[in-house]
Amino acid sequence: MKILIIGGGMGGTILANNLARRLHEELHSGKARITMLSASERHMYQPGLLYVAVGRMMPDELYRDQRRLLEPGIEFHVDPVAEFNLDQNEVRTEGGKTYAYDVLVIATGSRIFPDAIPGLAENAEFFYTEESAVHMFKRLQEFQGGRVVIAVGVPHKCPMAPLEITFMLHDYFKDRGILDKTQIHYTYPIGRTHSLENVAKWATPEFDRLGISYETLFNMKEVDGKGKVVRSEEGTEAPYDLLISIPAHKGMEVIEKNGLGQSGWIPTDRHRLNMEGRDNVFVLGDTTNLPISKAGSTAHFEADALAENLAALVKIGAPVRDYDGKVFCFIEAGKDRATYAMFTYQNPPSPKPPTKAVHWFKMAYNKLYWASARGLL
Repeated sequence: MKILIIGGGMGGTILANNLARRLHEELHSGKARITMLSASERHMYQPGLLYVAVGRMMPDELYRDQRRLLEPGIEFHVDPVAEFNLDQNEVRTEGGKTYAYDVLVIATGSRIFPDAIPGLAENAEFFYTEESAVHMFKRLQEFQGGRVVIAVGVPHKCPMAPLEITFMLHDYFKDRGILDKTQIHYTYPIGRTHSLENVAKWATPEFDRLGISYETLFNMKEVDGKGKVVRSEEGTEAPYDLLISIPAHKGMEVIEKNGLGQSGWIPTDRHRLNMEGRDNVFVLGDTTNLPISKAGSTAHFEADALAENLAALVKIGAPVRDYDGKVFCFIEAGKDRATYAMFTYQNPPSPKPPTKAVHWFKMAYNKLYWASARGLL
């Protein structure tokens, strides 16, 4: 069985490594073959960008060589896919090569799309790329006080990121001694401070306690850079001296160009993780259209379930389990406190009060991530 994995992010990497261990004998005998195609030879720890933006990690800490993260027996090529020919069970790459498959796994991730809001790309700070995170840190260093607006678009990667950056900025300004000169104003598109109700019930009193103002039902319409104001579809305005945005995300452009899913999100079965209408095409992580968090842990738990099923397909010809929607997200509540949200399709999260212990566990995970990517955690 030829298994072709498109994407070398967390989901694709964990899946490939998990499969390689489960199918060690089959790979050795030639009964199975695992190939990964990626757009980069480097693997980035994307959650670390949040820490780069506030000067708590350096960009070079975020990267490892992708080949060294993969188990022996996995074929790896830096050659991004250009065309998906699903009816012929093959893909064509930008390098002009064609790869046939029996099973295809698409884990291409997502990208920010600030251009959807006029003026946002030119006037806001972001932390979803290395370049933007470094630029944001430099802007924060220069900032001497004023009104900071956090403007959130949906959907976006990492559901806790808007809350985390808000709490981390509070402590950043406090440490710099300019908190008394700074007002932090948080906006969110729906009628509460977070899409997950129990998370909103936890976060709102925290905002109140810290003196962080907030406005819900605020859907960005445009940013007036000269006037330094964000306008909403609802007709309200949020003036700012510094604008931080979690912009709306889309799936990768190659998914849109190939017509595999609206806005780059591929329609995916919530339990089997196959692309709707395709029994031998599976989707992981941010690339799915599933109504759950686009987060690293989502990709991780999906990859665990899919690896077990694909190995079972090779060994006995049938899958053995369903994915239950499991997600686990840390929530940084400042520079030295954190909590977490754990949930499934059936069980909503219930965040506990933040503690230093959870924060240090999160800090430890920043280092342990590489073992996780190997599928060892």
